[in-house]
Amino acid sequence: MQEADRNNGRYQLRALLVIGALIAVLGTAPAAAQLRGHGGPVRALAISSDGQTLLSGSFDGSAIRWSLGRDAAEQVLRFHADAVNATALLKDGRAVTAGADGRIAVWSSSKQQPEAVLEGHTAPIAALALSPDGEMLASAAWDHTVRLWPLAGGTPRVLEGHAQNVNGVAFSADGKTLISVSYDLTLRIWPLDSSAAPSIVTLPAPLNSVVAFKDGEIAAAGADGNIHFLDGSGNSDGEVAAGPIPVIAMAVSRDGALLAAADIRGSVAIVDRKARTLVRRLVGPGLPVWSVAFMPDNGTLLTGGADNMIRRWNALTGEPIGATIQESPNDPLAAYAGDRGAEIFRACIACHTLTPDQVNKAGPTLSGIFGRKIATLPGYSYSEPLKKLDIVWTPETVSKLFEIGPAAYTPGTKMPEQRIGSDEDRKALVQFLARVTAPPVNRGQ
Repeated sequence: MQEADRNNGRYQLRALLVIGALIAVLGTAPAAAQLRGHGGPVRALAISSDGQTLLSGSFDGSAIRWSLGRDAAEQVLRFHADAVNATALLKDGRAVTAGADGRIAVWSSSKQQPEAVLEGHTAPIAALALSPDGEMLASAAWDHTVRLWPLAGGTPRVLEGHAQNVNGVAFSADGKTLISVSYDLTLRIWPLDSSAAPSIVTLPAPLNSVVAFKDGEIAAAGADGNIHFLDGSGNSDGEVAAGPIPVIAMAVSRDGALLAAADIRGSVAIVDRKARTLVRRLVGPGLPVWSVAFMPDNGTLLTGGADNMIRRWNALTGEPIGATIQESPNDPLAAYAGDRGAEIFRACIACHTLTPDQVNKAGPTLSGIFGRKIATLPGYSYSEPLKKLDIVWTPETVSKLFEIGPAAYTPGTKMPEQRIGSDEDRKALVQFLARVTAPPVNRGQ
């Protein structure tokens, strides 16, 4: 039903114009709390060790290198044929981007094209991690593998064993192990100094994100909204409920005291790691927060969201830094307050519109969806695998999509993996879509 927009020329041109205008304006503009320039949801954030540089990646297929001292866009990186899902900044100042096209690009600060392209994954790359010594890059992908890339060159090491999408990866502080998490419910701890099999921990829910702390502790989170803490060997060491909905990104402060967990409905839980308590919640415009990163001061948090913006927060007080800016002054779901189906759909409004007078976004409009065959809406560029599927969208097929997940039901989609486990919630969503996407003449019948 939804995929990242690869080749929509008008969409990309609009994004280029916006970014070009941003560079022209921000080059001399005073510092602001928010950074605006991407033409799609901000999927990835990486901050340099000195806190002066930010590298963001977006569903619009671009990455932007920002000066945080000037709040200015310094370089726009365009190479990937799809969303930029992960970014990293190397110790020598080079940038790394990884995309839903399965490729990793390594960039020098002065070049407009990558100096190196790392290829091998056969599905979208979801996450990157840099080893403590800066010599190795790890990538996690939806082809069920993790790859270790020597940055000095050489053959990558492929770690296999996960049964579903690998969504997160992290190095231990001593660099001796690599931790990966997957939608198959497992966390795996891979020894890097041998070919020994990994330690496998099965957790209660599909996993989206993992972080490793300097003292060896590990935190993993995913579809159940809980943060699971483990010691370096994989033994359970407590958990914290971040909320009732999926956590899709996490970040840890440099001193290890605070953990930020972002969810698909737009809030960020701030957790005191030692006390194992939820101390506050950052609440933005109600759209999914796809990425989070702490500044070196341990108290300032950057978030990247479905409103195409990067925001600053005081994680110690829970307050936004600077004026709160809404990308759109109108909430498209305001008229449906109290409707359970509308609240469930809120996670989808960043990529889909509902009515015939609204254009396609990152995903196609859902206007008139019921009765339409998959990948047939005029004016939207679909991937070839979707065009080969024999699915007609009905209340039953839409419900099935969210019951088993997009990756299983619509192979080849770029729709973020998500499931709705409750029969009642799926029913509410389908009923809402039936009401608001039907042609005007059919509504109320």
